[in-house]
Amino acid sequence: MDQLALLFVLLLGAVVSVPVGDRFGLPAPVLMTLLGIVLALLDFVPNVDIPPDLILPALLPPLLYAAVRRTSWRQFAANRRPIFLLAVALVFVTMVCVAAVAHAIVPGLPVAAALALGALVAPPDPVAATAVAGQLGLPRRLVSILEGEGLFNDVTAIVLYHVAIAAAVSGKFSPWKAGLDLVLSAVVAVAVGLVLGWGATKLMDLLEDATLQIGLSLLVPYASYVLAEELHGSGVLAVLTTALFLAEYGVGADDVMRRLAGHTVWDVVDTLVTGVAFGLVGLELHNAVRTASGRWGELLGWAAAVVAVVVLVRLLWLLPATWLTKRLHARRDLDEEIPLSWRETVVMWWSGMRGVASVALALAIPLKTDTGAPFPSRSEIIFIAFGVIMATLVLQGLTLPGLVKRLGVRADTEREKEFEKHLAVRAAKAAKRRLKEIEQVEDLPEDLYEQMQRRAYDIGVRISPDIGDEERREAHEHRVRRLKRVRRIQNEMLSAARHEVLAARNEPGADPEIVDRVLRHLDVRSMR
Repeated sequence: MDQLALLFVLLLGAVVSVPVGDRFGLPAPVLMTLLGIVLALLDFVPNVDIPPDLILPALLPPLLYAAVRRTSWRQFAANRRPIFLLAVALVFVTMVCVAAVAHAIVPGLPVAAALALGALVAPPDPVAATAVAGQLGLPRRLVSILEGEGLFNDVTAIVLYHVAIAAAVSGKFSPWKAGLDLVLSAVVAVAVGLVLGWGATKLMDLLEDATLQIGLSLLVPYASYVLAEELHGSGVLAVLTTALFLAEYGVGADDVMRRLAGHTVWDVVDTLVTGVAFGLVGLELHNAVRTASGRWGELLGWAAAVVAVVVLVRLLWLLPATWLTKRLHARRDLDEEIPLSWRETVVMWWSGMRGVASVALALAIPLKTDTGAPFPSRSEIIFIAFGVIMATLVLQGLTLPGLVKRLGVRADTEREKEFEKHLAVRAAKAAKRRLKEIEQVEDLPEDLYEQMQRRAYDIGVRISPDIGDEERREAHEHRVRRLKRVRRIQNEMLSAARHEVLAARNEPGADPEIVDRVLRHLDVRSMR
């Protein structure tokens, strides 16, 4: 098997893991990691030959962009306090605690190298968090916090990692310079993200064609990441800023085709890249196995100690942080998403899985320092990092569904239905207001006006059938039954038409381009 065949196996696994995960109630990223581990143990499967410095730029931009599409800037702003406590403060605290323990138990491990280890295992993976949380039907407030934490903690961790690596390589460290680098990195990233987001919006308006606009959206995350990194900013934060800007201003209310097609394309990209990313996490196991040759007991003990620190620090941080946030939330009228019970706090604690970023940072540790000496304890750091990744991703990922079920943590479906009903009423009222404006200008016939009023009402009822009174609901249900019958007959007619057009494609003298054009017209009619 060569590298190309291995990539095909991972892509196929990414597709298959989704229905398999749904069938058995397991997160698809965890299944892909297990697949990667199995492949890594097979003799005929080649070792992955990807330069470590290309893993983050190749995988993170589309994954982050796809994740941001499911949220909004308003949601981040409302949850800024819990996100800060988790994505910035907790990452820093975890790094320091891991560094202290690693420095104490690993002989000859310098403080700077220990801090690099702490930084690369500190951030929970944003993709694993969002994939697992979304699949388990957790309350929206928990999903919002986990998404925010996962998206922003890489920013903090990567900057701290680079500072620690620079100190380990050069032997010098300046707190003031480190703090200045952190601030400048954030400022440059936000500036790049906003400029690229604005530029992409203007260019999409000029392109007009939905295919070209979606194609541009596939390039923008990479452009944002690379440009920010070239200017010594945070590529992750730049991608987040660009994605949030485009989510807010990139697609107009009437850009229906771009929105529908864009969602489909990005769902495909998200599924494939997520699968490949977590398959690579498992495949990189060979690095850890090679390091542990003849030292399994010692290295496993160190890895277990660091895993315990990572897991316990998250729990010990979440308990007071949740309590403090609740107190502040109770004193003020804040629109903040917070865990409401100890059960939800436990689920948040057990959702701290590590993944792609930790793998890439571990493999990106330099081989030598500025003096030409080998980087101190590089092999040991890589093994411990993979121990943390495998323990949290596989162990926590496989047991999280059972834990959620046992604790009875579920989404508040009644609240979601109420909000859906509220939006349905707003949509119907907006349609009726517009109808009145048109009627005043165009003087519509009475029968047409009444028909349009019913359709305005139907807009809301189709979103939430509970908004109307019983009589109106019955009338609507009657119209829906009649409409379904009409559509069934129409679909059968269109199906016959498509079969006839497809048959003509193979006839002598038929122009395939014209046939495809007619077929697209019939396909569009079928979607109406």
